[in-house]
Amino acid sequence: MKTKLVVLTGAGISAESGLKTFRDADGLWEGYNVLDVATPEAWFRDPELVQRFYNERRKQVLAAQPNEAHLLLAKLENQFDVTIVTQNIDDLHERAGSTNVVHLHGVITYAQSSKRASLVYPIKGDEIKMGELCELGSQLRPHVVWFGEAVPMIEKAAAICAQATIFVLIGTSLAVYPAAGLIDYVPNATPKYIIDPKIPPVAGLSNVVKIEKSATEGMKELMDILSAE
Repeated sequence: MKTKLVVLTGAGISAESGLKTFRDADGLWEGYNVLDVATPEAWFRDPELVQRFYNERRKQVLAAQPNEAHLLLAKLENQFDVTIVTQNIDDLHERAGSTNVVHLHGVITYAQSSKRASLVYPIKGDEIKMGELCELGSQLRPHVVWFGEAVPMIEKAAAICAQATIFVLIGTSLAVYPAAGLIDYVPNATPKYIIDPKIPPVAGLSNVVKIEKSATEGMKELMDILSAE
């Protein structure tokens, strides 16, 4: 039986592949106010704008390549039973070779029904077109969890974190809930490695090892630590 290693990743790991972090300090994402492109209200108000925005983001994702941090995480499967829980909507973990990835906020390379979120479809090409309908006859929209929507995978992710024998946090500020609360489900005795140039506040957690580096450089250091154990 391999040791259970659980990884929670955020925008910081994808940033090194050239994908901008979801929300910068000014509240903008790629020049757009997130409230104009990442809420159900935005979709009802201007679905064409929202569709166009995510079509552009999807093209960026498809043009990006996994970076060394993604590849090193995939390599960990040789030694550990690895589950990655990611806040990211890109598919870079899968393309790097990771085989067990839970997406909290959906995957941008898929579409979903705007009537029933559980109806999910792979996208043909790189765009969802207005007029493309699900089997219920409603417009297809990005398979992305927007602000104000439920996070359907959160309970599964919490159960995964509760089973972690080793826990790794990479590239997330722990600012977006409910994802930020997942670290609280990790057992106290479990060693917790946090990789980020700016370590988020984790007061009250035990067995924390802080690696204040970028995702790639931090993963290199973590690989050395884990191989020495």
